[in-house]
Amino acid sequence: MTRIGILVNPDAGLGGRLGFKGTDGRAAEARAAGAVDRSGPRMTAALERFAELLAHLREAPHMMTCSGRMGSDWVPAGISFVEVVRAPTESTAEDTRRAVSELLDANIDLLFYAGGDGTTRDIVAALDAAERTDLPLVGVPTGVKMHSGCFAATPNAAAEVLAAWLAGDLMLASTEVMDLDEEAYREGEWKIRMYSEVQTPSSPRWMQGAKMRVQAAEEEEVLEGLAAHVGELAEENPGMLIIWGSGGTLRAISENLGMQTTLLGIDASRDGVLVGRDLNEDGLLELLDAESNDGGGDSAGVLLLLSPMGGQGFLIGRGNLQLSPAVLRAVGVDNILGVATPGKLAILNELRIDSGDADLDDDIRERRYLRGLQGFRTTRLIKFSDD
Repeated sequence: MTRIGILVNPDAGLGGRLGFKGTDGRAAEARAAGAVDRSGPRMTAALERFAELLAHLREAPHMMTCSGRMGSDWVPAGISFVEVVRAPTESTAEDTRRAVSELLDANIDLLFYAGGDGTTRDIVAALDAAERTDLPLVGVPTGVKMHSGCFAATPNAAAEVLAAWLAGDLMLASTEVMDLDEEAYREGEWKIRMYSEVQTPSSPRWMQGAKMRVQAAEEEEVLEGLAAHVGELAEENPGMLIIWGSGGTLRAISENLGMQTTLLGIDASRDGVLVGRDLNEDGLLELLDAESNDGGGDSAGVLLLLSPMGGQGFLIGRGNLQLSPAVLRAVGVDNILGVATPGKLAILNELRIDSGDADLDDDIRERRYLRGLQGFRTTRLIKFSDD
């Protein structure tokens, strides 16, 4: 019988809506600021979907996990499991490594875990120490940033991958674990390198793949054209609130317009002047509430600029958790404008959405296409992924 290990980093993703650029060493601060669990509930959602898929498997796997918040607290009814690791109430990187070691001692055949890139690095460290780098991994995406290729696109996708692998429908392939300098990341610098390679079921449909930086030569004129287009929109709609998503493309456009938005945060401008910088969920909702309740009747609307993540194609749900479902509903899906250079669009087949709200994700996907800006007064329709 196949043995599946289940592991949860309960602190992963806590700082996302607060505008933290990661939660390593900041879990207590995030909880004190009102952060709610993200990792555990998303593991529960993945396992609930997996429970539905169990009926199609010839044999149910033997599920093994940790006690409490690192595992058993998040396993839903319908999934039988055995606790093989006594986990502490509070979890650290060392607790993750120890839990992996004990799950390896229990002879698991695959590790199904919830966390982010930091969690993945801790898992890889334990696998290296045990000389078990051949163990397949499937990550339920729950962190603030997830650049590594062993994560599924969504919790439901993770369940699909696990079931398909158990059914023998997916082969294993090597993928990259990306190591991000989180201290530099918090300061707005993107310093990343390949940390290791791991085995994961190969599924372009359900697995997200590793993040890539896409920069084609001679794109300065394209960026200038994109900036000119955004500038015209602002001039034609005086008073319009423009919310700037994260990423190098949008920061370059803002610089062409004489502003300095943050590389990795969410900012806001009005009439060419920044009115909010590195905003968290509450800050965005405050601005949007003021916009919708403009008593003077001078509201000129809202525009949300988003640039998809290179290689993975995520528009929402990776590195921009401040754009919570509440924020996205306040903005309105029709007020989202995709922005991408031709170099990025050349390797982008579909846009992926993982807002954390299944109903909102479905509503966005039902529109099938997003209007995308690729040059001065040049737009194209970009298809949303069906999953």
